[in-house]
Amino acid sequence: MNKQFFEDTKTAFALKSDSDLKKSRFIFSMMGQQWLVNLGSKATMIGLKMGLPIKGLIRNTIFDQFCGGTTEDECMPEVERMYEKGVSSILDYSVEGKENEADFDNVVGKKLTLIHAAAINQALPFEVVKPTGLGRFYIWQKVSEGVELSAPEKLEWERIVNRVDLLCKTAVDSEVMLLFDGEESWMQDAADALIRDMMQSYNKEKAYIYNTVQCYRWDRLQYIENLYQNAKANNFIAGAKIVRGAYMEKERDRAAEMNYPSPICKDKAATDDMFNDVMNFILDHLDTIKLCLGTHNEESTMDTIEFMKEKGIDPKSGDVWFGQLYGMSDNLTFNLAKEDYNVFKILPFGPIKDVMPYLIRRAQENTSVAGQVGRELNLINKEIERRDI
Repeated sequence: MNKQFFEDTKTAFALKSDSDLKKSRFIFSMMGQQWLVNLGSKATMIGLKMGLPIKGLIRNTIFDQFCGGTTEDECMPEVERMYEKGVSSILDYSVEGKENEADFDNVVGKKLTLIHAAAINQALPFEVVKPTGLGRFYIWQKVSEGVELSAPEKLEWERIVNRVDLLCKTAVDSEVMLLFDGEESWMQDAADALIRDMMQSYNKEKAYIYNTVQCYRWDRLQYIENLYQNAKANNFIAGAKIVRGAYMEKERDRAAEMNYPSPICKDKAATDDMFNDVMNFILDHLDTIKLCLGTHNEESTMDTIEFMKEKGIDPKSGDVWFGQLYGMSDNLTFNLAKEDYNVFKILPFGPIKDVMPYLIRRAQENTSVAGQVGRELNLINKEIERRDI
């Protein structure tokens, strides 16, 4: 198998109509202009706050490209269409930035509903949770820093732990795997420790609980080695979703501003090396750690496929999953599915206004990742040419 494996645009875009393809080409063409993304992001948020009638425009462009709908029910036709092609989905209620207890309880209620929905639908093997969707960032940060909590803060932390435990227990009872997102380094230690405790409690027979490992951090190989040793010593199976990372500029800016060493790898090459080292370590220890590979990188994906072939790892064993974001890298997702690898799309949904921070981040990330937009455009154009439209 070679890189031509991912050039099959007929398979990649089988679910897209001619008009869908043309719309995607327009969106990625716009996203190739950094100034336009920045200006459009600001103008969109201002327009929504002012109540301008722009939701229809958003819905028909960037929202439809990267989201499955405004509700989980709206997502289901797309979930079923993708599953017919062998692609599973993760429904991600992508509302961010909430900061009060009522909002956190609402998130738990929404996640419980999604877990129960996944329990009766084979197309939905996972659910996903953002730790700061369950409690204030400030509390996660204080616990990470080892700062003494006040009496009210201790109660607040206890509620966070209880929310996490409830979601994990419900997921395991429902036989649904639960992915915890990675976030900023200055709150992540508390999340890592709590999720490890959940793995020890619930991952006895299978990896139901997964933590996300952001490999643009230079300490993540040490983290995964420690998690492995802990799993061996305490007789549980670890779950790790590995990604390159999502908060690089913010991390570096904060480190410079507060005068501490940056937790981020020095450059892209070092990040790639860290990703590959973490990936290879897990692939060498699949008896104890199960892998979820969250990447749009063809080379990393191909390396994993080759490793699995060399080691005789069954693509359908459940030990290794591949995942991409909805609206991106269909050439990876659908070609992997065609060869019977476990693969999913993360399918965000939510009210348009509430999902805009997520969509803006997607647009900015696509613009900042070297070659990503150009790659998407080249594949779309290749398929448009193949169809002669």
